[in-house]
Amino acid sequence: MKRTLYFICCIGFILMVSSCRKDFEFQASSGGLEFSKDTIYLDTIFANIGSSTYNLKVYNTSNDDISIPTVQLQNGENSGYRLNVDGQAGKSFTDVQLLAKDSLFIFIETTYNTDTTPLTNNEFVYTDKIIFDSGDNLQDVDLVTLVKDANFIYPDKNNTTGIIETLTLTIDGTPTATEIQGRELLPEELNFTNEKPYVIYGYAAVPAGETLTIDAGARIHFHANSGLLVSEGATLNVNGALSTDPELLENEVVFEGDRLEPLFSDVPGQWGTIWLFEGSQNNTINHATIKNATVGVLSDGNADAVTDKLTITNSQIYNISTFGILGRNTSIKADNIVLNNAGQASFGATFGGKYNVTHSTIANYWNSSFRQFPALLINNFVADAENTAFVADLTEANFSNCIIYGNDNPELLIDQIEDAAVVFNFKFTNCLLRFQDSSNFFSSPNYDFDNATHYENMIFNEAPDFENPLENNLKIGENSAANGQGNTTFSSQVPNDILGVSRTTSPDLGAFQHIIF
Repeated sequence: MKRTLYFICCIGFILMVSSCRKDFEFQASSGGLEFSKDTIYLDTIFANIGSSTYNLKVYNTSNDDISIPTVQLQNGENSGYRLNVDGQAGKSFTDVQLLAKDSLFIFIETTYNTDTTPLTNNEFVYTDKIIFDSGDNLQDVDLVTLVKDANFIYPDKNNTTGIIETLTLTIDGTPTATEIQGRELLPEELNFTNEKPYVIYGYAAVPAGETLTIDAGARIHFHANSGLLVSEGATLNVNGALSTDPELLENEVVFEGDRLEPLFSDVPGQWGTIWLFEGSQNNTINHATIKNATVGVLSDGNADAVTDKLTITNSQIYNISTFGILGRNTSIKADNIVLNNAGQASFGATFGGKYNVTHSTIANYWNSSFRQFPALLINNFVADAENTAFVADLTEANFSNCIIYGNDNPELLIDQIEDAAVVFNFKFTNCLLRFQDSSNFFSSPNYDFDNATHYENMIFNEAPDFENPLENNLKIGENSAANGQGNTTFSSQVPNDILGVSRTTSPDLGAFQHIIF
C-alpha cells in the first residue's frame, strides 16, 4: 500500500511540474553565432563526381533561445553545394531554432556540374558561402573546393532496363560474354596522356591486337570495382620516367582510386586490378605507382612466352587488400620493384610459371587484419571450387639481390605439390630474408638453406633498417644488413636503383641504395 501511494505521489509531482513549465520562447538572432570553422575546405574532387560529407558546427553562446531567420547558400538554388541542417536537406532554410548554450550541425557536400558550368581550366577553385541572417546581423562561412577536370571512361547504361554494358572477351580465340562491367577502349583512347587525369568506371579493356600507351606523368583513377584489362593479343605499355621531386612524382604514372580526399589516400581495396589477361603480350610497366587496389597487377598465363608477358621496373605497389603482384602460371621479369602492405601476399608466384626478380624489395607490414600468407608466396598449383588441385611447371623462380621482409615470420612460403613429371626450379641469391622456424614446421627440403642449388650467400633475420615501412617508405639506412651485400653480376644488369642512384660499385640489396637518415 505504501509503495502504491509513493508512486501516485511521484506521478502527481511530475504532472504538477509539467503543467507549470513554460514553452520555449525563441527570439531572433542578433548575429552572435560562433562556428567551428570559418572556412570549410572540401578537398579535391573531379568534375561531376560528388564529394565526401563535411560538417560545420554552429554555436549559440548566449543565454537566450534564438531563431536564425535564414540559413542559405549565397548562390542559392544555382549552387553546386548542398546542405543538411538539423536533418533537413536543402539550400535555403528559415527560422532555424537553437537553444541557449546549444549547437547544431550543418553537413555540406558538393558536386560541380560541367553541363551547367563548363570548366575553363583543368583545375578550378570553386567557392560559395553559407549565409546566416542578413543586414547588420549577417554572418558567413566560406566553402572552398578544388575541382579537377578529367577524361571519363565508362560503360554504356540502358536507360530503360538500367543494365550496364559488360565485356565480351576473346578466350582461346573464341568471343565469350562475361559479367564484367565495362567496355573496350576506342581507338582515340589508346594513348593516355598527362594533360588531364583519367577516371575509369568498370573495366576499360584494351582490344585484341591493340596497344594502350600511357605517357609519363599520367594519372589514372578507378571507381570502386573498376580496373584495366589487357585482352588476348593486346599490350600495355606504361612509360613512366624518373621524377626529380620525390613528393610530386611528376613523371611517375600513378594508378589509384577516384576518391581524392586525404582520408582515402591509403585505404586498400578501393578499386579492382590491372589485369593482364591470358594471351596479352609484351606488357611493360616502368616508373609506376600502383596503390589502394584489390590486386595490384594480376598476370594470367603465357608462362612460355618468348618475351616475358610482363616486364615491370622501377615501380611501387602498396596498400593492396590481397596481392601486390599475383602471377598465375605466367612469366614476369621484375627489376627495382618495391612491394608493401598487402592483405595476403605482396608477391604471389602461383601455379608455376617463370619469374626473375632482381634488386627488389618485397616487404609486407600489413597491420589491418590477419594475413594468410607471407610477403612472398611460391607454389605450383591452383585449386578449383571442388578443391581439386592442378599442377604446372615452375620453370624458374629466381630472386637475386633482394630483400624479403615484413612484420610476420617467416616471410617466405614455398608450397609444392610433388609430381615427378612437373619441374620445380627456384633459387635465392644474395638475399636478405626474414625466416625463423622455431617450431620446425617447415621441414620440406625446399627449406634446406644449406642447399646451394636453391640458396646462395643468404642473410637471415638481420634488420633491413627501413626508414618507415608503415608509411611505405622502404629506403634503407647505412646500418642496414643489406648495405653492400649485393652480387655485382646482378647489379651490373640493373646498374641504377629505383631513384636513379648508381649501384655499379658496392651494391646494396633491394631496390634502394642506402642513405643516411
